Amino acid sequence: MYTLTNALYEISDDRARLDLDVIHEFLTRSYWAEGIKKERIARAIEHSYPFGLYTGDRQIGFGRVLSDLSAIAYLMDVFVQKDYRGKGLGKWLVEAILAYPEFEPVRRWVLATEDAHSLYAKYGFTPYEPMDSMMMRLDPDKYKRE
Repeated sequence: MYTLTNALYEISDDRARLDLDVIHEFLTRSYWAEGIKKERIARAIEHSYPFGLYTGDRQIGFGRVLSDLSAIAYLMDVFVQKDYRGKGLGKWLVEAILAYPEFEPVRRWVLATEDAHSLYAKYGFTPYEPMDSMMMRLDPDKYKRE
C-alpha cells in the first residue's frame, strides 16, 4: 500500500477506500467527463492506477494514471472537492502520484487540461510542441448518448 499522510489529510492507492459515488458525482459534472456513467468510471478505475485523497474516512479528491510502467503514463481525472481547494492539496496529490514508485521508470508523462496549466507546469509539464505530431480521436458526446 502506498500511503502519504499529514496532520489532516491522507493520500492512498488503496482501491477498497475509493468512494465511487464521490468520484462519479464530481466527474459527471466535469468538463472532461460530463455525463459519464458510474459503471464506466468503475471500469476505468479497475484498469488504471487510482489515488484517493481523504480527510478521515471522507474522500475529498482523486486522480488516476493509465500507464505501461515503462514508456508512458497518462495522468487524468485529478480533482479536489471545492470546499478543500486553496490548501495545497491538489499540488500534494499530483506530487504523490508522480512520486509513486511503480512510475519511476516512466519516460513520458502526458495529460490534458483546459484550466490547470500553471499547476502542472510546476511539475515539469509543458505544452506539447509540435502539436501536429500528436493525433487523437475523440467522440465528445459519447457519455451523453449512453
